[in-house]
Amino acid sequence: MAISLSINLNKVALLRNSRGAHNPSPVVAAGACIDAGAYGLTLHWRADERHTRKADVVALRQLCADRGVEFNLEGDDRPELSQLAAGLRVTQFTLVPVRPGEVTSDHGWDLPRQHGIVAPIVARLKNVGVRTAIFVDANPDAMAHAAATGVDRIEIYTEPYAAAFATEREQVEFARVRDTARAAVAHGMKVNAGHDLNLRNTPRLAREVPEIVEASIGHALLADALYLGLGETVRRYLRACAGEIVDAPVT
Repeated sequence: MAISLSINLNKVALLRNSRGAHNPSPVVAAGACIDAGAYGLTLHWRADERHTRKADVVALRQLCADRGVEFNLEGDDRPELSQLAAGLRVTQFTLVPVRPGEVTSDHGWDLPRQHGIVAPIVARLKNVGVRTAIFVDANPDAMAHAAATGVDRIEIYTEPYAAAFATEREQVEFARVRDTARAAVAHGMKVNAGHDLNLRNTPRLAREVPEIVEASIGHALLADALYLGLGETVRRYLRACAGEIVDAPVT
């Protein structure tokens, strides 16, 4: 069974913001992704709004509802974010720890130490019918602690696997992802994955880790779209999420 592809459009918003106008439009890009077969769309709304803005979240939530696809909102534990997720009844809210000054997300929640941060947010959102996920490092021993928060899903931070792909460390990092996914399912959770996934490293996960039900992919997909066009790129990523080896731009 193929991994469901949720496309993160933050980089479209980042490019728009660089000129201070409205082009390129995350909403127009979102429509193109849906037209090409995307299962869902993702936005990570950071407090500094360096890419996604609150208005983008509202607009894409409405578009997803109109087009019948899932909308995944990512972000940290600030109250305005979880309140927005609840108010919009997003399909899924993925709670991600944020370190001041980080360029991008680079670590999962430290559980059980941060249980008191995670569990109340999970409970509030589940209470209004929002599916919940938390960002975690690939560590099977931590899955019992993740399950204790009451969360529906985990999202495995896959950058170490992606960085090791096609090197001597690939099997070690792949095994961490695989074993974490298996442990998560054993503890009653479903499994998402994301960070630095691309056309080269995604097919192996799709073929060999059937526990992964969803992948959030943004940076690599949008970079490839510069060479291939957005619609064609989405279609290739859908094939990669089904385990197929596909041609990727040489970069």
